[in-house]
Amino acid sequence: MAQEAISPEIVARLRANTAAAGIAIDEGDLARMAGGAFLRNVDLFGRLIARLPTDTLPDDLKEWRDTPTAPAVAPGAPPPAPDPSPPASAPPDPSDPFVPLHEVARAIAAREVSPVALAEEMLARIAAHDPPLNAYQIVMHDEALAAAAEAEREIGAGRRRGPFHGVPVAIKDLLATRGIPTAAGSKILGAWIPDEDATAVRLLREAGAVIVGKTRMSEFAYSPGSNNAHYGPTHNPWRAGRDAGGSSSGSGAAVAAGLAYAALGSDTGGSIRMPAALCGLVGLKPTHGRVSLAGAVTLSWSLDHLGPLTRTVRDAALLLNVLAGHDPRDGRTRPGPVPDFTADLERGARGLRIGAVRDDGSAAPPPDPAAVAAWEDGLRALRDAGAEIVDLDLPELEDLRVCGAPIINLEAAAYHERHLRERPRDLGPFVRDRVTVAYAYGPTAYTQAQQARAVLRARLDPLWERLDLLSTPAMAHGAPPLGEIDQNTRYTLPFNVLGWPAIVVPVGLTGDGLPLGLQLAGRPWDEAAVLRAARVVERDGPWQGRRPPGF
Repeated sequence: MAQEAISPEIVARLRANTAAAGIAIDEGDLARMAGGAFLRNVDLFGRLIARLPTDTLPDDLKEWRDTPTAPAVAPGAPPPAPDPSPPASAPPDPSDPFVPLHEVARAIAAREVSPVALAEEMLARIAAHDPPLNAYQIVMHDEALAAAAEAEREIGAGRRRGPFHGVPVAIKDLLATRGIPTAAGSKILGAWIPDEDATAVRLLREAGAVIVGKTRMSEFAYSPGSNNAHYGPTHNPWRAGRDAGGSSSGSGAAVAAGLAYAALGSDTGGSIRMPAALCGLVGLKPTHGRVSLAGAVTLSWSLDHLGPLTRTVRDAALLLNVLAGHDPRDGRTRPGPVPDFTADLERGARGLRIGAVRDDGSAAPPPDPAAVAAWEDGLRALRDAGAEIVDLDLPELEDLRVCGAPIINLEAAAYHERHLRERPRDLGPFVRDRVTVAYAYGPTAYTQAQQARAVLRARLDPLWERLDLLSTPAMAHGAPPLGEIDQNTRYTLPFNVLGWPAIVVPVGLTGDGLPLGLQLAGRPWDEAAVLRAARVVERDGPWQGRRPPGF
């Protein structure tokens, strides 16, 4: 399809607004922005607004945090019995770095493995395998060994804190760590050493987790690929030279390569789920407001989420148990009790009504046939387990993607305007261009985007009267070569705009052996149904614990 020329009015507005803000751009900057997708998003947004109502209450004023969680079965119906437990098997070797986190936790609790030995082995693996991958920004060698020694003493004294006590994990480098640099993938914050932990980091420490390091990421989390102008790209463990997904690229690569048992990532347009899809992992984006972002470097205040990348669904549920809850430091978080997210994992899919999205409204080329076939394999596992699969078209997903672009862009510009004005050449070209495009939008664009968000949410909320979950492919393709960044957020960004929980589970490989995933999304605050269905795909689907060759 031929690319349409960018409207001269958009370019003129960009020139005028950047000049008024004291931001210098040259003809080379303009040419790059015009040649990419960024300025086209401005035009697409204008077309969307032209066909939506203009008198709608903006979404940012909607108290949607109070949306009740509907039951995953019809009112008055008895809950389905749990699926039969699988036959017992020999316990896995806890020294295997690809053993699920919950199995390592069991071995630690049974005193079959030492937290210190685990930390030493993990640090040795990082030293051996990370240089070509580039998954770690900082390896916290001494801090990890000290935490492991403390965990060993406490567990030996009968003071075990829970399933993360003594387990080596990693965190994305946009989470503040007291006394440890937090660069957020940037040169601008390269020397920042916070004096306080982010809430998520504090909760991990309180759970006894051993944080072995901070992972690489796209600069300021503003790329769907694993590119970074300052620290180099992160390679996919499944094949060198392939993208690991952004922006939580290091977290995905570290877990996939057996260099951490789990890792934290952030997700503004898919930055947990895309690395999970491309690296063969489980990636969970909880409901917006379920997990505190206090102490996390912001990309977009209304779209940012924090969540886990793990090898199994149970591990993701366990990590959400640690992270979830109201935080006075973050007004976005929801007050009230938090459920045990592991409670319904083995209930199976019987009785679940799952909408399989056949048409998302995108004008992009259709997904790779291998991605569709793998998705169908995952849906088949759900159907065979008793779920009802309902085919449907949701063209609103593309409208949500178009609506999400200015929200991210304008919120990011609010955070970065001083950087554009005072230190523009300390931003990599990719991020500098993406943020600068915000100045091509008109003065009413942000409110219009929030109005569009409200209209689209109102259209989609009734889905939950007849469905429990939605499903799409996780991405339209396997891992592309490094540097090839396309519309990776096609299936992921809509659920950030809605704030609904979503998970990616691996379901297959491309013809040349790269991972493919299935995505499930649920109603607000119903992570339990999302996790429950994901567990069926994991248990009965075709993936069966594959790992990248060479690790």
